[in-house]
Amino acid sequence: MTDWRPRAKRAALERRARLLGDIRSFMARREVLEVSTPLIASAAPAERGLESMPVGGAGYLVPSPEHALKRLLAADMGAIYQLGPVFRAGEVGRWHNPEFWMLEWYRPQASMMDIVAETRDLFEAVAGVACAPVCEYRAVFEAVTGIDPIESEGAVLADWARRRQLAPAQAAEDDDRAFWLDLIMSLAVQPTLGRQGPVCVVDFPNDDAVLVASDPERAGISRRFEWFWQGVELANGAEELTDAAIARDRMQREQRLRTEAGVAQTGLDERLLNAMQAGMPASAGVALGVDRLLALICGFDGIGDALAFDWPRR
Repeated sequence: MTDWRPRAKRAALERRARLLGDIRSFMARREVLEVSTPLIASAAPAERGLESMPVGGAGYLVPSPEHALKRLLAADMGAIYQLGPVFRAGEVGRWHNPEFWMLEWYRPQASMMDIVAETRDLFEAVAGVACAPVCEYRAVFEAVTGIDPIESEGAVLADWARRRQLAPAQAAEDDDRAFWLDLIMSLAVQPTLGRQGPVCVVDFPNDDAVLVASDPERAGISRRFEWFWQGVELANGAEELTDAAIARDRMQREQRLRTEAGVAQTGLDERLLNAMQAGMPASAGVALGVDRLLALICGFDGIGDALAFDWPRR
């Protein structure tokens, strides 16, 4: 007989309800407007690492509300957030579920460090935990690997990963820096982060940046950050790219890379590009995994116990 029972316990569902209420209260105090955008979009993000779920002939289930929220920014809606489900194909595991809840918000005229500080305040308010000092990507990467992630060639990164059996011999071309940086960061560096409380890592390499602003004074660095707690990635944010021409070039690059990897292209989101062309304000934003945050607050060893029905029970 098929198991019909929920995965989460009553106490977890109660804590989840309280967490959602606390997030909404935090945003209300900060005068960030809650909005709801379509869960089915006509176009999917171009990023090579995102596999969106197609829906009939209607489009794609959104892996993030980013594109729609940025269209609202371009329409002068001010500081906004969305809290609700998003979808990503092929992501099933201890800390992954194809359907999960995301909190994403944006502030016009905010810098990367402004939104980093606001994310810290959110963690401390809703999780009751003290955050660790901000770190630079270059420093935490070098501390684990001894390699400069900004200057090193792909072959150097590939050799380091292969010697530690982090990837098979033919995992990717040696010159694909973005692939090797992501692999090493995920498998070797990330597990060391956030043991003393949530920690933010800033100034990521620019190799795979799409809708992220580059640092104008430091070559190879983007104004992007991620938050980690107990070795788990919790949030990903950035100072946002506003140049539509650069965005189009980067999206086309990602589509070419998808083709080379044997992954279907999704087409460019022309509505977003048109909004950027019309004039998206300088801004910063962040997306946070709510299920992961709840699991860590509750001391679970994965997100399954934070969900009423995880993927096998859907």
